[in-house]
Amino acid sequence: MLQLHFSDYLHETGTDEAGRGCLAGPVTAAAVILPPDFENDLLNDSKQLSEKNRFFLKPIIESQALSFAVTHIDPLLIDEINILNASIKAMQESILKLHPRPNYIIVDGNRFKPIENIPYSCIVKGDSKFMSIAAASILAKTYRDDYMNRIHEEFPMYNWKQNKGYPTKEHRDAIRKYGTTKYHRMSFRLLPEQLKLNI
Repeated sequence: MLQLHFSDYLHETGTDEAGRGCLAGPVTAAAVILPPDFENDLLNDSKQLSEKNRFFLKPIIESQALSFAVTHIDPLLIDEINILNASIKAMQESILKLHPRPNYIIVDGNRFKPIENIPYSCIVKGDSKFMSIAAASILAKTYRDDYMNRIHEEFPMYNWKQNKGYPTKEHRDAIRKYGTTKYHRMSFRLLPEQLKLNI
C-alpha cells in the first residue's frame, strides 16, 4: 500500500526519472505534488504497471495533482555532464517548474543535489512506497515513451517505438547496421565490442 506523505510539509513533491539506462533519447524526469486527499488504488511504481495502465493513469494524475512538471534532458547534454548529473538536473528542473513551489522533496533512489534550500530525502525504491514518486515515475515514463514514439518516425530502423532506446539486441543490431543518430548517447557503450581493440 503506497503512502501519501513522507514529511509533514503541506506541499511535498515526489520526483523520479525514466530512461537512464537507454542508449538513445533523453533522460526524462517528472515532479508531482498531490493533494492531501488523493486516492487511487491502481497507482503504483510505473515498472509494475502495464503500458495501458500507465497511459490510463497519466490524465488522472495530471488533472488531480496540485502541480506537475516534466523535463527532458537531451543526449548532447547527457554526454557532456554524464547520466547521473543529467538525471538529477532533469528532476531539479521539473521541481523548479512547480506552482506552488514545494517545501519538501522526496526523490526516488539514493542520489540528489540540493536545490534552493528545499529540504529533501532520497528514498530507495521510493516509487513503490510513496504516491507522489509513483505518480512522477508514471509521468516520466509516459512522456518519454511519447517522445521515443515521435522520433521513431524519423528513424524507424531502430524500432524505438518498441524498445524505447534501451539496449536490446534489436537496437544494437540496428546500430551495427546503420550507425548512430543525433539521438544516440555517444558517451555510452553502444556496442559491446567497442572495448575490444583490433591488434
